[in-house]
Amino acid sequence: MSETKTNFIIAVRGYKVINKQRSGIATDIVAVDNSNNKVLLRTIEPLTPEYIGVNVIKSMAEEVERESYDSAIVISKHFTDNALSEINKQKIEYISEDYMPPFDIQELYLAIMNCANNSCQRKCGKVLPIIPECSEKTADGCRTKALALDAKEHFENGTLGLLKNDLRVALALAH
Repeated sequence: MSETKTNFIIAVRGYKVINKQRSGIATDIVAVDNSNNKVLLRTIEPLTPEYIGVNVIKSMAEEVERESYDSAIVISKHFTDNALSEINKQKIEYISEDYMPPFDIQELYLAIMNCANNSCQRKCGKVLPIIPECSEKTADGCRTKALALDAKEHFENGTLGLLKNDLRVALALAH
């Protein structure tokens, strides 16, 4: 759950991953945004259905300050009420099983197209301004072209749920 949401946020916000490190039940991803601001994304996957407490958030806030991160996001299934209060106090963003920060549908569509372009560049060696108009010999059976066509239709129809699924597919194609 948490890794999927982490990848979603990275793609939608256009973060570039610099470093990824796993220790225990947490994975820290250091990334930069389009303005070159350093962002810490900490994913915590508890082994049991436990809640993340205030001490975990305080420790993270200290690290954010010590390492001079411009912003931070903590991602886990559940947080205690005290942890959520501390998150707000420390100006750390959070994502949980019940909460996802708002995003613009256009950002989601652009993230899908960015993943599709990266896939095209890796596969065919070029980036196309309009993927659905690709004329490569393999384009008729190309999953990337099919994804781009579907995403365009889902964006035009405003079907957010299908666009989210398109992004999952795009992220899978990119790896």
